[in-house]
Amino acid sequence: MKNIILIVFSFFVFSCAEVYQPAVVSARKEATQIGLEIMKKGGNAYDAMIATHLALAVVHPTAGNIGGGGFFVYKDQDGTSGTLDFREMAPGNAFKDMYLDKNGNVIPDMSTLGGAAVGVPGSISAIFEIHSKFGSLPIEELFKPAIDLSENGYVVTEKQSNSLTGKLEDFIKINGDKSLYSKRYFEGDTIINIKFAETLKKISEFGPKAFYEGEIAEMIVSDVKKSGGIMTIDDLKNYKSVWRDPVKFKYKDLEIISMSLPSSGGILIGQMLKSIEDYDIKSFGHNSVEAIQLMVELERRAYADRSHFMGDPDFMNLPVYELIDKKYVNDRMKNFSWDKATPSSEVKHGNIIINESDETTHYSIIDKYGNSVSVTTTLNNSYGSKVFVEEGGFFLNNEMDDFSSKPGYPNFYGLIGSEANSIKAGKRMLSSMTPTIVLKDNKPSLIVGTPGGSTIITSVLQTILNVYEFDMDIQDAVNAPRFHHQWLPDVVIFEEGSLDKVKDSILKSKNYFVISLPIQMETGGMSPRSSIGAVDAIYVDDKGNVSTGADFRGDDYGEILK
Repeated sequence: MKNIILIVFSFFVFSCAEVYQPAVVSARKEATQIGLEIMKKGGNAYDAMIATHLALAVVHPTAGNIGGGGFFVYKDQDGTSGTLDFREMAPGNAFKDMYLDKNGNVIPDMSTLGGAAVGVPGSISAIFEIHSKFGSLPIEELFKPAIDLSENGYVVTEKQSNSLTGKLEDFIKINGDKSLYSKRYFEGDTIINIKFAETLKKISEFGPKAFYEGEIAEMIVSDVKKSGGIMTIDDLKNYKSVWRDPVKFKYKDLEIISMSLPSSGGILIGQMLKSIEDYDIKSFGHNSVEAIQLMVELERRAYADRSHFMGDPDFMNLPVYELIDKKYVNDRMKNFSWDKATPSSEVKHGNIIINESDETTHYSIIDKYGNSVSVTTTLNNSYGSKVFVEEGGFFLNNEMDDFSSKPGYPNFYGLIGSEANSIKAGKRMLSSMTPTIVLKDNKPSLIVGTPGGSTIITSVLQTILNVYEFDMDIQDAVNAPRFHHQWLPDVVIFEEGSLDKVKDSILKSKNYFVISLPIQMETGGMSPRSSIGAVDAIYVDDKGNVSTGADFRGDDYGEILK
């Protein structure tokens, strides 16, 4: 009798469980469809994550990777949530002043181009950690689509052709003129990467040791050293990805789950949303002068805190929830005035008592059970260090640039760092990546993230507000024009055509330094860019209907499994 009751109860629970439409949004159609195919075969969101990640490493080599790292945020159907930090680490021979000359000046390009720029990669570690904890399909099945894609080739898009051409000189400089990517590729060309297929087969068969200890590790170390780097086999062997507690906070009736340190994203999103709660931003209107001014001043103060307080939590006792505390965020805005800008020269970090890539990529996934995955991964700059492991078929990151080469000196994205983010052996560099999941009534509502270096945080913030304050559908929320401020340099950057003459005039009259894309500023300013972010998001409405937002700024593609 007990067994009958149990069977009936189990059937009742299962039949009443909410069923979602599985969906994937990523930087390329091929990767999105591979993720969906995995779920069609019975895989869950975590299986789809692994297959999507590997597919992006094939078709989107500017940021998709096995030679880089990133952050994974999840909300499971059982109600639990968490994050995996697979950020790269400084090699064991790294030291604080490694990018300075004898006079204490930063050596140009040393932290961005070539072997000295490479951090120990974490993506393969993450894939096997996630599979071990959540995977339902055999790992070989999850590697196979990317292997097939490498062997059969992928078609170059117009945007990709422009991207590859823009870095062609660097590829030749670092890897020679015989390397796979050291030639001009045009729209419609097919790139076949047999060496990468062989690499993936070895890892699929022999696990992470094949990457971190075997001949692939030897290839990595050889190519890194050949181009001026200091990585050793022991550095690879000692790498571990780390499960960490997410940053969690409430915004009105929403619960936000995001990445904590060494990502600055979740903390800054929390700090800014906690401040916005005190203003009726909906009544201001989307991208009104008032909404722009409020967000710019919040961004100014948040990025000043980022510069001073943030780094690797394994090396220093660093604040997290202290920076999201309501009293703290209110104190930070005491000198805010609607009449004029607060110059960044007058904005320092707040008082706490306590002793990032343009070419990143993001993907969002939900399965039929409601398991939700938000992953941002990167090589840092476009194609990372440009070091291409020829015999392995993949690029290596240049994440060492995300450390503070010298306190007060800007990195590629113009971000200033302090002692908290100084270089040290085995340390993880600070990041702006902000993979985020928003819950409503404890159910997945928004899965969101973006590439964009230092603009990642502000792009995620604006997308959240577009959905929940300005009532946009998810595609409109993703497509909406964006702007960005990051404390230093003290400029407000708008996407081209998004700022009319009236708003421009009003903002300038309040002493805001306003510029529109496309821009190119030297080191110490912003990096060259033509747009802000490339958000990939999934939205679940109150009735459980799933919709996707794939950013038109890239080759991004979202699809729902019908």
